[in-house]
Amino acid sequence: MTATTHFSHVHPGDTAFKGGGLRDFFVYRDLGIATATEGKVVAHLVRANAEPEAGTGWHVHNAEFHIVYMLKGWAKFMYEEQETLVSAGDCVHQRPGIRHFLFDYSSDMEYLEVVGPADFSSVGVEGPCSVPAPSGWSKD
Repeated sequence: MTATTHFSHVHPGDTAFKGGGLRDFFVYRDLGIATATEGKVVAHLVRANAEPEAGTGWHVHNAEFHIVYMLKGWAKFMYEEQETLVSAGDCVHQRPGIRHFLFDYSSDMEYLEVVGPADFSSVGVEGPCSVPAPSGWSKD
């Protein structure tokens, strides 16, 4: 029987936060899970890197499973027509196909994102409502 997942142990110094992910205003730290699960799941830390300005825009992800666990700070999302504040310690399950828009976040925002499959995509969609403007912040 062939194993479809592998043992993985990533230390804080093993991978660095870097750009080049889904959003230019965030930096990402890979946790090695996509490789360990042979693409079934991806897990990474996401950190604010620039002011929100326009946010993510309305979109959906082509994913079967998607959670966000806020580690530090806060973020404001629109999930369909519901404004949702996600603060440190909160966990959100984004059901498949839910229209959402991350429009504001704190300068210290950092969250763990776990998505399956690892090669999920993000597709822009028309939103169901208007979105509040970001509050603005300064990075200390």
